[in-house]
Amino acid sequence: MVADLARLSAKACVVVIVGLVVNPVAGIGGPAALKGSDGPHVQRRAWERGAVPRAGQRSATAVRALRKHRPGVAIMTVPGAMGADCAPGARVVEFPGAAAAGEPTTAAHTRAAVAALRGVDLLMFAGGDGTARDVLDAEPDSPVLGIPAGVKVYSGCFAISPAAAGLIAASYLDDPGLVRDAEVVDLDEDAYRAGDGTVGQRLYGTLPVPYQPARLSGRKASTPPGTTEGIARECVARMAKGVRYVLGPGTTTRAVGRELGLRTSLLGVDVVLDGRLVGTDVTEAELYALVRDGPAQALLSIIGGQGFVLGRGNQQLSLRVLGELEAITVLGTQQKLAALGGRPLLADTGDPRMDAALAGYVTVITDFRQTTIYRLSSASEGI
Repeated sequence: MVADLARLSAKACVVVIVGLVVNPVAGIGGPAALKGSDGPHVQRRAWERGAVPRAGQRSATAVRALRKHRPGVAIMTVPGAMGADCAPGARVVEFPGAAAAGEPTTAAHTRAAVAALRGVDLLMFAGGDGTARDVLDAEPDSPVLGIPAGVKVYSGCFAISPAAAGLIAASYLDDPGLVRDAEVVDLDEDAYRAGDGTVGQRLYGTLPVPYQPARLSGRKASTPPGTTEGIARECVARMAKGVRYVLGPGTTTRAVGRELGLRTSLLGVDVVLDGRLVGTDVTEAELYALVRDGPAQALLSIIGGQGFVLGRGNQQLSLRVLGELEAITVLGTQQKLAALGGRPLLADTGDPRMDAALAGYVTVITDFRQTTIYRLSSASEGI
């Protein structure tokens, strides 16, 4: 009995520490229609186009969720926008090679920050696939968990939302359980921006992640075989005169452009009015100017394997843009829906209230004259 009490007392005295590293510029290229944020030149263009970083805000959301579910948790981070700004009261660790105040951060800064936080029980990092590669290169000595903040979040080491990341971390600290290797995907952003349809993912490596599959996004899967042409025919048949149709990224929505005889972008957001292109590969600001001028609807495809409809690769559809839309139509083959294994479609707009408003059962066009009803959930539902 005494030995049992001693063990419980020792366990209660153990301090578990969560590390936090933020890539402050992650995701900045999304609203600017740049398909990514890797590289100083891309980040400069994003600033010039009026883009605003959101990684800090999303990191703060994850920290709040973590503290809500595990009050008093010890958080260790690095100075400024790379961590401390998002986690008030955290222990701040200075490290060699840190970015000076106002200096843009780089992959080298991320790697150095990860190295400075060796010894934590769990390392949380905010960014996208490029940040995940930098974390992997730094060889962390603990399990890691990604807070989704990038334009593309195709790697399997990310939670489905910032709030989900906080909940996963809290659950793991309370009861460290199964940890599995999650894939980190490498993608050539320059080739990706070219959007010729030939760009593929490459497995860059793996990172150990707390295994909670319902709250992890998983790796993006290739689109299973199916007829996008039938979906495109059905979309065009439903189009009404005088309505601006926002075509999100993807092969399915590009098929809609082909059905209209238009050359739309593969990875950008386009706008069609009365059978003609009125906006090609638009930024968030350009899109907002177009949709507020008249009736507008969106046609959005599903990210295979993950189920995201909003919040991954289509950040041009901001809160103010979504507020102007009369309707959102989801496009996806029956095979793509079946590959989700019953998991819901997901929205992660960055605003839980908007995600909740969008949630419910939606109509998905699956082929010509074929639709199905499927559940769309907030990525932060139940958290």
